[in-house]
Amino acid sequence: MAEKTRYNDEELAEFKEIILQKLDKARKDYDILKSAITMSESNDTQDTSPTFKVLEEGAATLSKEEAGKLAQRQIKFIQHLEAALVRIENKTYGVCRETGKLIDKERLRIVPHATLSIEAKNNQR
Repeated sequence: MAEKTRYNDEELAEFKEIILQKLDKARKDYDILKSAITMSESNDTQDTSPTFKVLEEGAATLSKEEAGKLAQRQIKFIQHLEAALVRIENKTYGVCRETGKLIDKERLRIVPHATLSIEAKNNQR
């Protein structure tokens, strides 16, 4: 029996549903991060001591920097998920870009934007 070279339409529909759910959650998470970055100061510290205000502003800056880094990672994750949807439409989804073999279904269910099989991923080390 010949080795399977691509997932059938039913399997691709299952993966598409997984990706759409993850994409929806990722976009919501990104919106939360974006609002944390752009949110104006809600706690007014003008009536507290100057030392406390400097410390609070430093913590707010750090939080915004961390939120910014997380937001960048979230954008990248969203882009990977969107690219996976394109591969589903092209019917190339689930094919390892290194080996040309199908990526294991369980791997795709956990990491639906994967483009490498475990074998190819291990060979990169």
